[in-house]
Order: sequence, then structure tokens, then C-alpha cells
Amino acid sequence: MQNAPFNLAQCIEHAGKYYSHQKVITRKVEDDSIHEITYHEILRRVRQLANALKKLGVQQGDRIGTIALNTYRHLEAWYAISGQGAVCHTINPRLSAGQMDYIINHAEDRFICIDPIFWPLIEAMHPKFGKVEGYIVLTDAAHMPTTKHDVALYCYEELIKGESDQFEWPVFDENAGSSLCYTSGTTGNPKGVMYTHKSNLLHSYAAGLPDGFGIRSLDTLLVVVPLFHANSWGISYLGPMVGANLIFPGKLMDGEAIFELVDKYQATTAAGVPTVWTNLLDFAKQKGRKLDSLRDVVVGGSAAPPWMFDAFEQKHDAQLLHAWGMTETSPLGTINRAIPQLKDLPQEEQAKIRLKQGRPVFGIDLKIVDEEGNELPHNGEAVGHLLVRGNWVVHTYYGSDAPAVNKDGWFDTGDMASIDRFGYMEIVDRSKDLIKSGGEWISSVEMENTAMGHPDVLMAAAIALKHKKWGERPLLVVVPKEGKNPDKESIKTHLGTEFAKWQIPDEVVFVEEIPMTATGKFSKLTLRKQFEGFYEEEA
Repeated sequence: MQNAPFNLAQCIEHAGKYYSHQKVITRKVEDDSIHEITYHEILRRVRQLANALKKLGVQQGDRIGTIALNTYRHLEAWYAISGQGAVCHTINPRLSAGQMDYIINHAEDRFICIDPIFWPLIEAMHPKFGKVEGYIVLTDAAHMPTTKHDVALYCYEELIKGESDQFEWPVFDENAGSSLCYTSGTTGNPKGVMYTHKSNLLHSYAAGLPDGFGIRSLDTLLVVVPLFHANSWGISYLGPMVGANLIFPGKLMDGEAIFELVDKYQATTAAGVPTVWTNLLDFAKQKGRKLDSLRDVVVGGSAAPPWMFDAFEQKHDAQLLHAWGMTETSPLGTINRAIPQLKDLPQEEQAKIRLKQGRPVFGIDLKIVDEEGNELPHNGEAVGHLLVRGNWVVHTYYGSDAPAVNKDGWFDTGDMASIDRFGYMEIVDRSKDLIKSGGEWISSVEMENTAMGHPDVLMAAAIALKHKKWGERPLLVVVPKEGKNPDKESIKTHLGTEFAKWQIPDEVVFVEEIPMTATGKFSKLTLRKQFEGFYEEEA
């Protein structure tokens, strides 16, 4: 057998040669206009950028940061950086200034590719970045910013103009780092996960299987999940691998803007967090419109409520698919596709199973353990600490000497979960978000999902607060749907259909919005600080 090492540049080379007329569609960040470009042209520009970076002195192993939304230029930077052996360090622009400062310095980025809309933020922080030699602004000359600092500021289009569209990709160890992503750092400093060319390619192969994302060249993918969020779930590798069209939505994430892209370009698959799909479904309902082309909607980041599954299936003939993963798993760990054995189950039980996070894709192994590390049965009832291992799971955090796994190679996800007899895994809660009231556990995730099934509730977050008598009690924080004014007691009554009386929150608080983390999840830490002492004051 031939033994050529993997290089991620192979993905875009394949797309440019064999799917040359397929397209990457972008809503531009500069002016929200729509831009279309073929894979053939993308490949040509990737090679030009690779030549330009080489002239800037970029070498194998150098970290090159990106602070950008989903655009064709960001995608080009991905491949030009990692393809020549450097490391593409995707940086979440929603991180706090302190976290961004930490990870840019920890990674020792030499250059940063940045969208012009983020330049004011980064320009103010530049003096803190000890190793950054220059910035490549992902725009054209007409939209170039200026700077007050003595630092090189390159215009992307001007930088690649005149460069050769031929580039000889170097051959190096496929286990070399290709991309770097840091966790959101909700506790302590963010931790870096270094992906390799091999791990990313294996991950993409598994994600593309029929029981994975099931993508082919006939598909058009709406990529709402950010390129800076764990490699956009691998979709920005998988899309070019199979020749699927990609749609990048830019900065507009409201229901109308997303609907327009799905409708105009007949997207067949979409991937993103639940909040985006809530806005999309609300817009479609208000306008009486149907998402005719959608087949699969992959949701991750946090659990989708039951009503969302019904809305996509009953009103849009689309299938909502739960997936689970994390930065440390590249990220795909599980996806919820039906298996033949489910056909014989009652419809009610099938409906419950589809709400779970799903079964592991090939290359991933899961188990749940108790506090002493003893493995628990896969019976759908036992709840334990979720451990994972596999071909694209972190072993050691970037810059750390200590392994992130136990002696047997298992990584503790920090999630509490159950696994049923069919292998479907269900996240019960983050271990730190479980509510322990009077010595008994309450799942905040289940409470949130049930609350969001109330007809007047848009979003709901359940948090544990200290209580003098019970140790902890749940508080439910609710964002009502537009034009609705739900009653606290009606929400409690609704919760009573799934929860025992003692589990129901003592109070329901209404807010205009729920704070989110940098990765689009409810910020429970912020909410706990905001409502600290709430029940203690009552007592």
C-alpha cells in the first residue's frame, strides 16, 4: 500500500480539481452582500495565500491566528496556513478581552488574520500581544482600516494579488499540528487543543458517513456553526472532501437572514446551535413560510427542546438531529440517527430516544462511571460521569506536560450521562450544573427542555442557588416569546407534567435575555452570580 501522509490541503485540492464548479456562498461581513465563488477559484486563491505567507517568513509549526466569522476568505486562510505546515489557531471573537489576551500570548501567534469588523477590538489590545508581528485583514483595499500602532497591517486581497496560483505542498508527519482551538474557559484559563492533520481527516471521514452527517456532492450545507468553534464541527473539511456547496451566513443570524439563504440556495443540511433555529422557526411561522429544501438540521452546543423536533418535522418535513461533542473531541462524538431496532418500539419511546445526544460514530468509544470509577451499565437508567476516547480525542492540552486522560486513556468530559441498551447516550447535565436539593439530584437540562415546551416560553435556563434549608434549590430564568406574557404558575404547572412537586422551582424569573457563553450556550456561571443570594434573602 502507498503510505503518503495526510495533509489537510488535500481536501481543497480535491474540491478544486474534481468539484470545480461547486460553490462557496458568503454573506460578506463588510456590507452583507452575497458573494459566490467556485472551489476551482478557492483553490487558486489558497495557493496564492500560501505563497504570500511563505514570503512573510511563515514556517512549519508557526501559529497563525484567525479572528473571523464564516466567510470564503476565512476558509482560504484555513487551508493555506495548515497546508504548508503552520498551525491555524482559530480564535473566538466572542471571548472576553482577558481570555483573548491569554490565548493569543499562550499560543504565541506570529500573525493574525482578522475580519475588519473586529479590528477596533484587537487594535486596542495589540500592545499586550508580545509575539504578533502583523495582521492580515480579510478584506479588499476599499474596506481596509488603519492603525495607530507601529505594526504591519496587510490587506488580504492586495497580499495575494500577483502571487502564483501554483504551490508545492510540503510533505511532513501527518501527526503534526494543523489547527489549534481553545476551550471557552468558563473556569480558569482556556485550554488549547492541538488537532493534527491525521486526526482532522479521520474525524471528517467519520462525520461524512451515512449515519454521521451523511453529506454528498448533491448537498448544500448552511454552515451556521462558526469556523472558530471546534473546526466548524469538521464541516469545512468535509464539505470540500465530498464536493458539497457551502453557505456561510456572515454576521447576520436573525431568522429572516437565515431563511433567505436557505430558500435562495436550497440548503439541504444545516448545522448550528439551538438559538439560531429558534429564530428561524419563529420567522417561518410568523410569515407562513416553509423550509422546502431542508432535509437535516444538526444541532449541538446545547440540547434542543422537544417542540423544536416537532416543528421541523411537522411543519418543514425536516429532521432535527442531536449531535454531541466538545473542543476536546474535534468535536463530533455522537449523532442521533435511527437504527433498525427502533422501528419495533412504540412511537412514544421512539420520540424519547430521538431527544438523546445519539450513538458514537466510528472512532469514538464511550462509557459512564460512578464516583469510584466503576463502569455503569448501559440500561438507560444509570447516570454517571461520561468518559470518551478515540482517534480524535485530546490526550494532552497544548503547552501542558500532564496528560488530560486517565491511565487507561479515557478523557473525562465533565458531563453526567446515561447510555441505553441501543447505545444512545443522553446528557443529563454538566456535573457542575446538576442541582442537589435535599440530597436529591435535579437535572437542569431536563427542566429547561420541559420549560421550553410551554407555548409562551422562548428560552429557559435552570440554575442551582444556595438555600438555607435544602442546600440548593432550582431557579428558572425565562425569556418569554415575543408578545407573550406567561404566568409563573402556568409554567410551574407545565413543569409538573414531568417533575415531582419537590423538584419544581420555588421561583420563576422573567428576563429580556439570557447571557450566553462565547460558544452559544447558556452562561450558568453568569446567572449564578447575577442571582447569588436570591433564596438566602427570601429565607
